[in-house]
Amino acid sequence: MELIECPSFTFNSPDGKRSDMTEIEIEYCVPCGFLDRAETIQHAVLQQFGERVNRVSLVTGDHGVLTVAVDDEIVWDKADDEYDVDEITRRVRSAL
Repeated sequence: MELIECPSFTFNSPDGKRSDMTEIEIEYCVPCGFLDRAETIQHAVLQQFGERVNRVSLVTGDHGVLTVAVDDEIVWDKADDEYDVDEITRRVRSAL
């Protein structure tokens, strides 16, 4: 296995990803036009936590979905909460 040095951390896995880094998934409703909201959330999360996460993925959905999950655990859901990017990033921070 090749060891790749990086200024902020070392990658150790064969696919080049750190196995202990967090993955964030933002599922959004395509028919509802929530792509812009999902991208805004993604940008905010990457700006604040980019070096602490492995991936921030956008996943297409329907039926009004807009959720944010950290390592497969939903930390924010539009069905339960107001859309507030600051609150969403606070919840992501708490889950990291």
